[in-house]
Amino acid sequence: MSETTSDERPDLSELLQAVERGEPDALAHLTSAMYPELKRLAHFQLAQESPGHTLNTTAIVHEAYLRMASGDGKWKNRKHFLRAASTVMRHLLVDHARKKKADKRGAGQAALPLQEERIATEANTLAVLSLDHALRDIAEIDPRLESIIECRCFAGLNVHETAEALDMSVRTVERDWQRAKGYLLNMMEQDER
Repeated sequence: MSETTSDERPDLSELLQAVERGEPDALAHLTSAMYPELKRLAHFQLAQESPGHTLNTTAIVHEAYLRMASGDGKWKNRKHFLRAASTVMRHLLVDHARKKKADKRGAGQAALPLQEERIATEANTLAVLSLDHALRDIAEIDPRLESIIECRCFAGLNVHETAEALDMSVRTVERDWQRAKGYLLNMMEQDER
């Protein structure tokens, strides 16, 4: 049995190359091979949301697949593919939060009585939008910090996994993670004002 590197599975590199070449069904085969990990990513991201979210992990994975299928399909390796999928999933949740925020304005419908569950859901929607706004601002300051936040907060990677995924030293990730958290807290506090 041949050994695989810690970064690739036996035919994952072939699938990535087939996607890059634009071969029919290559992305479907890649997604199928990565499906358990994509579900884990989606589950992790949904766990950050309030209970009763209208999206589920399967819907997020399938919608992420559709969005990634319309992209350029140039992923270097498994980690790069998973980071791209995590980013797409984050954008899906942000888009969903924006839609919910717009829907809550009513569009001419009769007002509903105030319910505590709705307050919690609306607060979470605002937090998702605030986090997305902060990430966009951080990306302008230092794109590396945005990548670290995505790995830590959206992909559920620990410091060591983040360092490996971004090809950085653990110490650099730890140091940048502290900076990133400071920026995030500051920016999100400004959004609340």
